[in-house]
Amino acid sequence: MKTLAACGAVALAVMMATGVPAFAQSMPGKGKTVNYAQGDSFGGNYVATQIVMQAMKNLGYGVKLTTMNTTLFFQAAAQGDEDLATDVNFPQRELAFRAVQKDAQVVGSGMIIGGGINGYLIDKKTADAYKITNLAQLKDPKLAVLFGSDGKAQLISCDPGWSCGDVVDYQLEHFGLQNTVHSVRGKYEALMVDTIARVKQGKPAFFYAWSPSWTVNALVPGKDVVWLPTPEAALPPNVPNTGSSLVNGVQGCAGNADPCRMAMASWNWGAVANRAFIAANPAVRSLIEQMKFPSSTWSSWEYAISRNGGSQALVTKLATDWMTQNKAQFDQWVSVASQVK
Repeated sequence: MKTLAACGAVALAVMMATGVPAFAQSMPGKGKTVNYAQGDSFGGNYVATQIVMQAMKNLGYGVKLTTMNTTLFFQAAAQGDEDLATDVNFPQRELAFRAVQKDAQVVGSGMIIGGGINGYLIDKKTADAYKITNLAQLKDPKLAVLFGSDGKAQLISCDPGWSCGDVVDYQLEHFGLQNTVHSVRGKYEALMVDTIARVKQGKPAFFYAWSPSWTVNALVPGKDVVWLPTPEAALPPNVPNTGSSLVNGVQGCAGNADPCRMAMASWNWGAVANRAFIAANPAVRSLIEQMKFPSSTWSSWEYAISRNGGSQALVTKLATDWMTQNKAQFDQWVSVASQVK
């Protein structure tokens, strides 16, 4: 977990590099400290966290950043020990959130413009050669064996602790694929490094992924890989069926299907705050409601982190670069928030 001193050092570095003024015209946060949490999954969400932190500092708030998993954050937010997090994955965390919504609430409509998608992909070379345009086709052992060496397709799935892996396991059974597809659950990043190499070498590959992410930046849908539509909507009981799994305009959907039926409905990084805190701090509410980033921006952050290794120095640089290149947008967010009463 990060210390207050470390957070201050990061914020100072961002200020110095971007030329962002230390004080906004209005300082609604003067004398207040935000207990801000970020999840324990390192990625583009950490870059957004640094940008949110700097914006709150420009409103006069002190910020204490803590890293914790989402389950612990929900408990801490309900108890008033944590005030805010902006990287809660919805709808996957919807059921757990409902348990604390008496004391915590969602703020804004998500940090990714348009939201993200989840689903199954195979390499485009194999998809084109065998005319594979739907996940259900892998019930055919002759097609499934193309993606494995033990008579079954090897599907690279999610980390054992991730809810997306539960979705994959449930859908394989629901769609009748358990006899031809084997779900491989391990350290996702390491498994995907090997998968990317296979695709680049022209070999078959079958994996679960989401966008925006570093994976679909390294393997571009429509060029290197294709999304495989699912036969129908199907989610396990612990994952709420919020919205439709039919998503319009999915680039690289197999067979040029539009809409493309994904593994589940669109997802987003949502903000959750302690109810008492957000009621007493309308400037923070306004700030979070405004702050959104294009999917392409998130993917570029994820890709940079995957290529160069996850480090706080890199996160700080990515945040600094974004604020420098988008200074007018950043200043507008802060200005609008500073005037909210």
